[in-house]
Amino acid sequence: MLENQQVAPMFRAKNQANVLVSLADYAGEKNVVLYFYPKDDTPGCTIEANEFTQLAAEFAKQDTVVIGVSKDSCASHVDFINKFGLKVELLADTSGELCESYGVWREREKNGVKSMAIFRSTFIINKAGILVEVMYGVNPEGHAQAVLEKVKSL
Repeated sequence: MLENQQVAPMFRAKNQANVLVSLADYAGEKNVVLYFYPKDDTPGCTIEANEFTQLAAEFAKQDTVVIGVSKDSCASHVDFINKFGLKVELLADTSGELCESYGVWREREKNGVKSMAIFRSTFIINKAGILVEVMYGVNPEGHAQAVLEKVKSL
């Protein structure tokens, strides 16, 4: 598992518009909130994405971009964004490489069945590329506001 004050693992993945996005794109200019969620258009993931969207302008005032990551395709992300009017960028980690590098691809047990899934987690990366906040196993309700408060203290 990653820890606070580590250098953030570099990432590079396509967003909803099929454009490559990299952590290096924001180096020295923006803080990055990188949040991992299990699946587009599911209850908890929709709550989380909508709450980040409601606070998008507040994050922007703090020189911070919010980027969601799941293993869904770019097309799925476009549908999710359009359905709810989301104002966050979504990365398609279809290979799972990004999930692995951030330690969020984990085994879970649901109704007695074991399977692999994304462990809902959020990482705040400062302009220098350092993990200033590592949060594994977050609850989607109220999470965006709590993340905003942490960003304001940077």
